[in-house]
Amino acid sequence: MTETITQASPPPIARRDAMFPTLSAAQIARIAQRGRQRAMRPGEVLAEAGAPAAPFFVVTRGEIEITKRSVAGEERVAVHGPGHFSGEINTLSGRRSLTRVQAATAGEVIELGREQLLELVQTDAELSEIIMRALIHRRAELFARGKGEVLIGSDHCADTLRVKEFLSRNGHPYHYIDLDRDPEVQELLDRFRVTDTDVPVLICRGDLVLRRPGNRRIAECLGFNNAIDPEQVRDVVIIGAGPSGLAAAVYAASEGLDTLVLESNSPGGQAGASSRIENYLGFPSGITGQELAARAQAQAEKFGAQVVIAKSAKRLHCQRKPYVIETDDGVSIRAHAVIIATGAEYRRPAIGHLSRFEGAGVYYGATYTEAQLCKNQDVAVVGGGNSAGQAAVYLAQHSHRVHLLCRSTSLADSMSRYLVRRIADSPAITLHLETEIETLDGDDHLEQVGWRHRGTGARERHDIRHVFIMTGATPATGWLEDCVALDAKGFIKTGPALTPEDLAAAAWPLLRPPMLLETSRPSVFAVGDVRAGNVKRVASAVGEGSIAIAFVHQALRN
Repeated sequence: MTETITQASPPPIARRDAMFPTLSAAQIARIAQRGRQRAMRPGEVLAEAGAPAAPFFVVTRGEIEITKRSVAGEERVAVHGPGHFSGEINTLSGRRSLTRVQAATAGEVIELGREQLLELVQTDAELSEIIMRALIHRRAELFARGKGEVLIGSDHCADTLRVKEFLSRNGHPYHYIDLDRDPEVQELLDRFRVTDTDVPVLICRGDLVLRRPGNRRIAECLGFNNAIDPEQVRDVVIIGAGPSGLAAAVYAASEGLDTLVLESNSPGGQAGASSRIENYLGFPSGITGQELAARAQAQAEKFGAQVVIAKSAKRLHCQRKPYVIETDDGVSIRAHAVIIATGAEYRRPAIGHLSRFEGAGVYYGATYTEAQLCKNQDVAVVGGGNSAGQAAVYLAQHSHRVHLLCRSTSLADSMSRYLVRRIADSPAITLHLETEIETLDGDDHLEQVGWRHRGTGARERHDIRHVFIMTGATPATGWLEDCVALDAKGFIKTGPALTPEDLAAAAWPLLRPPMLLETSRPSVFAVGDVRAGNVKRVASAVGEGSIAIAFVHQALRN
């Protein structure tokens, strides 16, 4: 029996073949050398949903059934016969299994643990391509079909949007039930004894009810960090999982360094919130920031890097080595080298009531999640850089009208030419140069926006419920205190930018000067948007993250 996807509309054939490839006898023989043969009885559970670090199974005889637990009960996801294998991306990362693996018939499988699977995909190029492609596509299919946790919330609730973004940007599948629209919601509220005042409510692993959960609580329930050993002294700890941090992780792990990435929220950084990046090398048709981040994370984990989610660096103890990174939950992580890739946040302009409407009409990213909130409505995008341009073009496909507000007299100085032309050619985008928002008004949600033309002083008010702010950048360096030298704007100084006074203040202990991306502390590097002088492009961030590892090797040798 071949695999069957039980949803009403199966994926296209080409994608289905990628999701469920059939291994040859020679390929199975190579896998068997690394695993163990295991007989199975009908009905035997080989791996339970929710179990950490579920094994990887290759069927050699008989069939196994993959099921997913939901509030409606057990749902069949697939059936694998001889030559097929189990798993999705959590099998690689060591996170909790999303599915149950159960023997549908008597038979035999080859079982590989996580470390054996990692060794396989790192050393066998042919099998690596087949397995990695299948695991990534299977996760995408689970996500697209909402085969995951159940989230009950309201589109008018800022915390609901936060949870949706956290799950989406971490690639975790979920099924959303709108408190205001879905007829099935009352039955679920009654069954789990929750009320509308408890939203957002996340029903985790089928029956654990989380009321108004923070991101860290969600990460704990879903087992995002189960495979992490905080006592282990790492070769390198990378703080931040934006493009620069993920690139550093890929190169560090692939070159044999014991690598840990610490991410406060979700992989991707500012780029992860981009609706489409079209000028990144190798993607002529463009790629979403979320997809780019997910692929990079999978690539890093393939080589053995570990990624900690929803934990922030609170302090860097830089007076002794190994360096100690203290997290916001009190855990101390030790490392011989540190790469700071904490990036920058969009600057919050001085507008009255801004914080009141954050998540309830004011957003700092334009992804699919936000776009669904403003279908066929008027929206405003604030900013003159590429991120604002990408957001305006993307939102124009979903909204009735996009008002693009820019303080400068032209977009040409700060935005790529292809975006400037698309904005000019789009009948759904109205460009307002030399314009800034003055007022935001509404009750529980943003309802009206007022702006002023800086040259003429003319004011306008519009019934707009959604504003996307993408202006400037504030570096995420407050947690560093006086550990490394910063410039006047708070960005980290590295290499030639460090003055003799900077090095004297830090008591630089070496005869050699700091390397190109090295800070005023030996073996502490800075890459990406957090670094002074960085070029604000995804390709630049990736380049810095990759070459930083060459410097890490030099520092560790010395």
